[in-house]
Amino acid sequence: MERDRAPLSPPASGGGVPAKAGTEGAPPRIRLGERNSRPLAKRLRRKMTDAETILLSRLRGRQIKGLKFRRQHPVLAYVADFACIEARLIVEVDGATHATDAERAHDERRNWLLTRAGWRIVRVQNNDVYKNLEATLDLIQRSAGCAPSVPDFVRDASPASGGGKPHREE
Repeated sequence: MERDRAPLSPPASGGGVPAKAGTEGAPPRIRLGERNSRPLAKRLRRKMTDAETILLSRLRGRQIKGLKFRRQHPVLAYVADFACIEARLIVEVDGATHATDAERAHDERRNWLLTRAGWRIVRVQNNDVYKNLEATLDLIQRSAGCAPSVPDFVRDASPASGGGKPHREE
């Protein structure tokens, strides 16, 4: 199942241009908009896997440390299986499609971009959800323990708070 692809990078004048693949030494560009991932997130919410449905039943209702987890939530140009905004934590439920070299490389790039944006990523296998749900929930709970520090300009990116301008308290 094709959930997400490499993010698009907007040029200075706006619009989207695919990031060049295989550019040696240059860091990938990060596309901050979520416009293209929202319709995909809506479709994925209607077509959750069995493992995602099982995990959702234990994540919903603030059952883990009182934290709210959103399902199939757009983050940057991607759709996270589950995202906790408060803890800056993403939980990905991986099936057999993540076993190929291409998918592993894609996941690695995605993890790098999301981590760079201040998110922590926990990957669990479908089998772990089916056969060892309590250990999976324990891993998620431990991972939600302490949120990484996020620069103020990332936290305060709403227009009401200055539109993402660096903010420092004095």
